[in-house]
This record gives sequence, structure tokens and C-alpha cells, in this order.
Amino acid sequence: MGKRNTLFTRFRKSIMDWHTICKNTGQTKYTTNIMEEKEQNINEELQPEVEAPVNEESTIDETQAENCGQEEEKEETPAEPTLEEQIEELKTQMLYKQAEFENFRKRTLKEKADLILNGGEKTVKAILPVLDDFERAVQQAETAEDVTAVKEGMELIFKKFVDILKKMGVEKIETQDVDFNTDLHEAVALVPGMGDDKKGKVIDCVQTGYTLNSKVIRHAKVAVGQ
Repeated sequence: MGKRNTLFTRFRKSIMDWHTICKNTGQTKYTTNIMEEKEQNINEELQPEVEAPVNEESTIDETQAENCGQEEEKEETPAEPTLEEQIEELKTQMLYKQAEFENFRKRTLKEKADLILNGGEKTVKAILPVLDDFERAVQQAETAEDVTAVKEGMELIFKKFVDILKKMGVEKIETQDVDFNTDLHEAVALVPGMGDDKKGKVIDCVQTGYTLNSKVIRHAKVAVGQ
């Protein structure tokens, strides 16, 4: 308002000066019209702008919406567990791990015991057909008159049995004309006077030895030349 009065005062003073000049020259009416137009323009320029009314309800709704959004963000963010809660969780996990390990240990011991008790099941099933052949051979031998036929039957059963053992990984340890080897042989006798070419060699096999998958399960008992 003070700015408007100052501008208007300056303008009016200028107009009055101009009016005085025009009066002296006979242009008073024209000057008065100009002064009125200028005053009207100044009033229009200095008219204060009317601010748009503020919708209080809309502002309240927007504020409530912002507050709700902030509350939702707070609810979505999980709270940090306390030290006591972390300790309790670790204790629970430790108890679960101990229980799992105990179950694993018991299960392993049971499987091991079953393996020891029933580990020979496959072997027994494999040699049962040989047992059946021996039973039939014994029954035939009681009434057989041809000894040669009985002998041939026994040789066939023996060969079948050896083949079954080979399939299971059992191999015979060779002893004929080989050097004495403490890893494979067990000396039960020394035979002197066999000559230099027989010294340290296997002369005779008293009991055959066997290996299972290249592992010695029974040493061959032999006589060694001296």
C-alpha cells in the first residue's frame, strides 16, 4: 500500500506540472484525460493479486495419506533382533544339529552292524548251487558202479566252484617254480640238497593260498629249497 501511494504521489506531481504547462498553452482538457487514464492504469497495476482459496479438506487428506504411507513403511521394516533373541536362536540351532548328528551316528552303527552280520549273504547265495551239485553227486555215488563217471562229476563241480570264486575276486596264489616271497608265501619246511638252481625257490605247496581283489586272505604254505 505504501508503494502504491508513493508511485501515485510522484505521478500526480508530474501530471500537475504538466497540467500547469498545458494550461499556459491551452491544452488543459487533454491533460486531464491523460491524467485520469494514467491513474486508472496505476490502480490496475497495483491491484493486489487474489490468491486461490485453499481447500483445507484436500490438504488434510494428503497429510493423512502421507502419514499412512510412512506408517506402512515402518510396519514393513522388520525390527532388529536383540542379543538375547540371537543367542536363543543359536542355542536352538545347536540342539537341532546335535540331534541330527546323534541320529546319523546311530544309523551308521546300525548299517555297519548289518553289514558285518549279513555281509556274506551274497557269497552264500553264490555257492549254494555248488552245494546242491555236491548233494546230487553224493547220492549218485552211492549207487554208481562206474568210478570214472563219479570222478568226472566231482571235477566238474570243483571247476564250477572255482569259477564262482573267480567271479567274486578270489584268485589262487601261484607256487610252481616261483621264488619264495614272504608277502605271498609262508615257509613251513626247508628242503636241503636241491642244488643252486632250486635255492630260495618254492619246491612244494602244502596248502594253497588265495587273494581277494589282490589282497592276500591266506598265505600259501610251501616248502623252500635250501
